[in-house]
Amino acid sequence: MERIAIVTGASKGIGREIAKQLAKNKIKVIANYNQSEKEALELKKELEQENITIEIMKADVSKREQVKKMVQNVLGKYKKINILVNNAGISEYKMFRDETDEDWNRVINTNLYSAFAMTQEVIPNMVQNQEGCIINISSIWGLTGASLEVLYSISKAGMNGMTKALAKELGPSNIRVNAIAPGAIDTDMNANLTKKEWNQLQEETPLGKIGMPEDIAKCVKWLVEDNFTTGQIISINGGWVIT
Repeated sequence: MERIAIVTGASKGIGREIAKQLAKNKIKVIANYNQSEKEALELKKELEQENITIEIMKADVSKREQVKKMVQNVLGKYKKINILVNNAGISEYKMFRDETDEDWNRVINTNLYSAFAMTQEVIPNMVQNQEGCIINISSIWGLTGASLEVLYSISKAGMNGMTKALAKELGPSNIRVNAIAPGAIDTDMNANLTKKEWNQLQEETPLGKIGMPEDIAKCVKWLVEDNFTTGQIISINGGWVIT
């Protein structure tokens, strides 16, 4: 039977690779985007050249009404949602004392509220079907915290807490909930790092290299295929942080 997956923030970086990985494994992917329509269309075209069809769907997942509409559209067409990957997120690099209420709302709503709203909207269908897989893309900073990225760290720590609590609540319905907490990954979100900072990260990492979006996508694929892992925060960071 065909499995249906929604991947939020799927037009770039880690989300893009997750969408590709799942689609290449015969999962019907709805690749969500908000502002990056050009990149979403390029992803769709790239996969079509390999005879793989995905759907792209615009929605600002920080807004409940748009989340609800997207989920309803997917359920109206496919009748089910088997997999949800909450990947949409933004970063914020600023002194904590300079953060504003607007900064808080933007970061928390995009990173954490989106996962809350998306998960709430898909759960009824998963519970009805007694099957589901929810994967939250967190961050190493949700585990350790990061100077000058307090709001981002808060949002990812909240996502980790949600993952653990929901895994307990939804386990009896055969719904698995896990999170992946990437370390330093070569994406646009880390484009603010200088070459010197990248080199320092590499030197501090036991594996001596920076991670790639594909490394996270492969873990997502494994979590989708697995049937006995839930409530885990899996940190993929090359040994940079070992807990």
